[in-house]
Amino acid sequence: MAQSTLVLPFALPLPEFAPDLVRALDAPALAALLSRSSGSSRPQPVDASHLQPHEGWLLAALGLASGGVAAGAMRGLGLAPDGGAWYLAHPGHIQVARSHLMMADPRQLQLGEDDSRALFEAARALCEDIGHTLVYGDADTWFLRADDWTGFKTASPDTVVGMDLTDFMPKHVEARPMRRLQNEVQMAWHAHPVNAAREARRLAVVNAFWLWGAGSATATPARPLATWRAPGWLAALGQARPEARDLLATLATPDGIAVAGNLAEAALAADWGVWLQEMHYLERALFAPLLAAVKEGRVPRLQLVLGSREALAESTTTALAQRKFWRKPTLDALRSNV
Repeated sequence: MAQSTLVLPFALPLPEFAPDLVRALDAPALAALLSRSSGSSRPQPVDASHLQPHEGWLLAALGLASGGVAAGAMRGLGLAPDGGAWYLAHPGHIQVARSHLMMADPRQLQLGEDDSRALFEAARALCEDIGHTLVYGDADTWFLRADDWTGFKTASPDTVVGMDLTDFMPKHVEARPMRRLQNEVQMAWHAHPVNAAREARRLAVVNAFWLWGAGSATATPARPLATWRAPGWLAALGQARPEARDLLATLATPDGIAVAGNLAEAALAADWGVWLQEMHYLERALFAPLLAAVKEGRVPRLQLVLGSREALAESTTTALAQRKFWRKPTLDALRSNV
């Protein structure tokens, strides 16, 4: 039987906070979906050093695990990859911590279209000077063609947010041209009028761009995908960007995948009060109507995929499973060490 899948990035809180958060979370519909199941598992994350667990799951489900993420996102934004090896390029802000460098969450950058295009033009000239093409996708998502950059991998932005960047910067000899380009772009942006204006508005300066997701594969996403509040590169792989309540339409489609990404920013910042608010919104806008749709057979078979920075939890439910009245609904599945 075909099944639809709802992916909830960062729905698994950190283990040390999970007991208190589960007690504070009022989500009976989610509890029923998770507890009255026909099967559950804790799969091992794929490529955990370069991708978040839910990202690895999604790319595998979409048939993009072997490459082609950048090319797929380009097509989603109406661009032609035109062969070659493409990287995703994200403008960002690197902070100097006490003992290391770390990247701020790109969701907090508040980079508008005009400012992004101005910074893009400055970076594009540097890329063209060394024979590489830089293409604009949207304010947060650009694409760099670098056919000769091989032998190393870089990590997704959410994987490196708040972490020591030394652990994620490729140190191979083959990566030297990439590191050199990043340094040149950083210097070009240092005195850029866009950053001067941002500082005047007390916004973080855009002082780096992050490259990842290289590949030359030409595969297209193998399943229908809809996203809500997901990173731009992931949204570009989908066919729709509805509101949370409207994700149900994709979940009623056989093999459809829906991603609700509203928990990420709070979880990455360990702001668990906001995380609870976002979960309560999902309970009202999505989990409750989704539970009704499962019981009525409008979503015949539903898979839930929940992630944290280190773990995945999968659970499947059907109308028949929801009749298991003897199973008391609980949110214990949110404890990533259960």
